[in-house]
Amino acid sequence: MKITFLGTGAADWVLAQHRDIDGFRRNSSILIDECLLVDPGPDVPDALAAFGKDPMAIRYVLSTHKHADHFSESTLELMRSAQLVSVGIGDTVTAGKYTVTAYRANHSTANGAVHFIVSDGEKKLFYGMDGAWLLYDEVAAIKQGVDLAVIDATIGDKPGDWRIFEHNNLNMVREIKLSLGKYIGRFLISHMSKGAHTTHAELEAMMSEFGIEVAHDGLEIEI
Repeated sequence: MKITFLGTGAADWVLAQHRDIDGFRRNSSILIDECLLVDPGPDVPDALAAFGKDPMAIRYVLSTHKHADHFSESTLELMRSAQLVSVGIGDTVTAGKYTVTAYRANHSTANGAVHFIVSDGEKKLFYGMDGAWLLYDEVAAIKQGVDLAVIDATIGDKPGDWRIFEHNNLNMVREIKLSLGKYIGRFLISHMSKGAHTTHAELEAMMSEFGIEVAHDGLEIEI
């Protein structure tokens, strides 16, 4: 399974305003095996063009929730041959060769927000944007083993922030890694807020001692 990070930023990264900033991040989205898109946000068309991806090769689209940085009707219109796959909380569906299970996310500002485990029959990906901590059912599923986990790290190294009821800060991420790391092959963070994080290099240095990798736009990994 190949994962391409089309975007790794939170909603305060704005394409039209910030794209020339060093370390620019588009709104968070990933592409699996060139054909399965998770979160059709407004920056996806720009990312597909920047990273040489064909929108017409995308066959399936998953949506974690309908916040504007994660879901755009105009992006869906660009992928006319793609199927928007509906997965309710607790449901498992099939999309081509992929099995997708949705878990309730602790992100109450979006109705029905979910995290996903996506399997191609050999490898499993856990994708957790947005949400604070992890809820019981998804923890139990992760304990069955996943090859890659991508975890929300919106808030940065800011303790006592009101957003911890919707998103993780880095201390929360570190605790998740310490608690669940033995069940996870690789552990990455994404969905970084522009206003809450230092540079990518500084963030990598901060997290590397915990075995946590930091995603960036255009990153491609095989699991």
